[in-house]
Amino acid sequence: MLSISGSLVRPKGMTITIHGPAASSYVRSARMTCIEKGLTHTLEPVAFGTEAHAGLHPWKRVPILRDGDVTIYETSAIMRYLDEVGPGPSLLPATAAARAVMEQWVSAINCYIYDSLVRKYALEYIAPRLAGRDPDPEKIRAGVPAMERDVARLETAYGHGTYVAGDTPSLVDLLIAPIVQTVGLFPEGKRALAAAPNLSRAYDKLRVRPSFEAVHSPVGA
Repeated sequence: MLSISGSLVRPKGMTITIHGPAASSYVRSARMTCIEKGLTHTLEPVAFGTEAHAGLHPWKRVPILRDGDVTIYETSAIMRYLDEVGPGPSLLPATAAARAVMEQWVSAINCYIYDSLVRKYALEYIAPRLAGRDPDPEKIRAGVPAMERDVARLETAYGHGTYVAGDTPSLVDLLIAPIVQTVGLFPEGKRALAAAPNLSRAYDKLRVRPSFEAVHSPVGA
């Protein structure tokens, strides 16, 4: 349902569905956004790679959001939607410059940082263990330099204030926090984070927020 102004009017009590696995950092970011915005949501699994999955996301990724007749894929779009329809405080910075900084880092995460920190480092530990195999030390070592490089780059993002784009968390901080949690589960990641005091300081503030605690309890805090 749309109001005259064109903004969505959500019926009171309507529950949003987020499709995807609880352990996915992107799913956690979407869920954190729901909680920060005061929106009730449920988490539903996805049968990866099936036609049903393709019907929700043409590239068969997660998360996917469903809110009544609205279906959205791609995490940054989902988070933007939640920020607009939720009653909680805005998760967008107050100035044009700060919003541009936020968008810069959102793009960097989606294009580069997720790949180096999660796909090519953390998942080299996680995926083999889920399949009942030991991780390959050579593949892990191969991913460490890029992981360390991009942890250092995230460190610069937090070098000018409490959060990336101001003194309160914005959408980009909710993208970063689950990635940092994942990287910190493994020894090389822990060492890289220990050498990033500004990033670690911000993460310590984010991980005690109710939204973080609610979605990370099943996957380890």
